[in-house]
Amino acid sequence: MALSREEREQFLSEPHVAAIAVDAGEGRAPLTVPIWYQYAPGEDVWILTGLHSRKNRLLQATGRFSLLVDRVEPTIRYVSVEGPVVDTSPATVEKLRELSERYLPPEKVDGYVDFAWKSHGEQVVVRMRPERWVSSDLGSV
Repeated sequence: MALSREEREQFLSEPHVAAIAVDAGEGRAPLTVPIWYQYAPGEDVWILTGLHSRKNRLLQATGRFSLLVDRVEPTIRYVSVEGPVVDTSPATVEKLRELSERYLPPEKVDGYVDFAWKSHGEQVVVRMRPERWVSSDLGSV
């Protein structure tokens, strides 16, 4: 059963690890990798990625991407969202902290943010405006 707009936006706003997919060019399958993301209902989705990463180069070349999030408990549910890149800006330690707090236990956030900020190289925030949604709750099996 397809989810309502409110259900799919609520599900996407939960801290699931997403699979991001971006066109990798002629003769290649889409680049699809796990990624942390941030979303609030009615707003843009955003991710952090390396400025010089293959993912960012593809995002800037194609100008759009999709995210897929899913779960298997208590029911099998998924939401896929696709749209254009609407902004790319330098990452800040505050954005890294916001994303880290979404996924990590509180006692791990400071250590991870310190490590990531020093070790992951220059990062960017890439924002996507959701245009197309596919969602379903398949119930329990």
